[in-house]
Amino acid sequence: MPLFTPDPTFYPSPRDATAAPSEKLAYVAAFARPADRPDALVVLDVDDASPSYGQVVGWTDMPNLGDELHHFGWNACSSALCPSAAHPHVERRYLLVPGLRSSRIHVLDVKEDPSSPKLVKVLEAEELGKRAGYSRPHTVHCGTDGIYVSALGGYGGDGPGGVAVLDHTTFEVRGPWEKDRGDQYLAYDFWWHITRDVMVTSEWGTPSMIEDGLRPELLLANKYGHRLHFWDLRRRRNVQTVDLGEQYQMALELRPAHDPTKEYGFLGVVVSTQDLSASVWLWHRDGTEFAVRKVIDIPAEPADAADLPPALQPFGAVPPLVTDIDLSVDDRFLYVSAWGTGELLQYDVSDPFQPRQTGSVRLGGIVARRAHPAAPDLALAGGPQMVEVSRDGRRVYVSNSLYGAWDDQFYPDGVGAWVARLDVDPAAGGMTADPRFFPHGDDFRGLRVHQIRLQGGDASSDSYCFP
Repeated sequence: MPLFTPDPTFYPSPRDATAAPSEKLAYVAAFARPADRPDALVVLDVDDASPSYGQVVGWTDMPNLGDELHHFGWNACSSALCPSAAHPHVERRYLLVPGLRSSRIHVLDVKEDPSSPKLVKVLEAEELGKRAGYSRPHTVHCGTDGIYVSALGGYGGDGPGGVAVLDHTTFEVRGPWEKDRGDQYLAYDFWWHITRDVMVTSEWGTPSMIEDGLRPELLLANKYGHRLHFWDLRRRRNVQTVDLGEQYQMALELRPAHDPTKEYGFLGVVVSTQDLSASVWLWHRDGTEFAVRKVIDIPAEPADAADLPPALQPFGAVPPLVTDIDLSVDDRFLYVSAWGTGELLQYDVSDPFQPRQTGSVRLGGIVARRAHPAAPDLALAGGPQMVEVSRDGRRVYVSNSLYGAWDDQFYPDGVGAWVARLDVDPAAGGMTADPRFFPHGDDFRGLRVHQIRLQGGDASSDSYCFP
């Protein structure tokens, strides 16, 4: 009988993951805003001892036009080591890369040549639609019993959005995850407290609410998502919904504690319609239910209307626009991207109820256009948007595009394309931009860049079942 050993990039606990070898490559989703050429999965060299450090070393085009690659994830990860895992001997081998506009899901194999991902399968929109009832796949997480994919839209209609489940091995769509969604209609992110059988989901909007850009009439009427949903993961039932308050528009990224003995996590909210501030919220177990409270406020910054895009001129201020957050694997530092003001903020959340700011780096911004130290004369558009943290917590990677139509509203003269690496002081906190790492502009051949994944896993890839 053959002896099976788990994939060496699977780790039983967060502590094991933080001691793992450093990543050598990063995968970046890149898309053509005009849809006049294929989107691509771009590979960056992130080994700082390599002669090609900070350069594009791999490129895989998609076979069609107009996908708008956005978020993506692994087929399998450390959750495969959980006692309840149905497939403990799968490999972290494939990246599932959805097209947010096309509703296709691309499967790319990185095992044979990690710097040259090989496209091995494309799931067309009809398969996701007919088998799960969804469209516009967004977030991918590797679960114990399959691959989970959130979707913003319904099939043949605007909603509801939800979560589909794919087979670990064949990548076939099994069907919708939910058995009882209650009144949940809007969808966005999802993640879980896997050892407690708890799923958490958040809300953005349906395809008609987002695909042509931010719709001011919907924002000012507080129609975008502002609720959190808590689910029985095993029974697939919505058991609790918490409304943050309708002014807290676009409750997006979810980052649960990596420690499987803890039941808390953080949620980023894009904007308050009362004062254009952004915020971060904490959910935590309170008796038999979950409680949610705001723990970080980030105010808007005053600006001359003449320096603002038309969408913001009536307000005379730049909203922070918190569009991503990420939690280090040791649950110590929370990173918050303020895409509007062009700032990445770092908070010590050792006490999750009392975050303490420990660092800030400014790049780009709607008004500021702050340069990178590698190109001090280059005014940057966009800002830190997608955030990814290495397993050991010493490196943070950021990219600058949010979503094609939204880029165009807030950066109407062009958002460009760039990726930066920030080095972290693991003892006291604080960050500095690495002057040697700044792929940008022509490096990406005219494509914009969105989510980043790190070879072997990162802070937002894996779930752990052992403390």
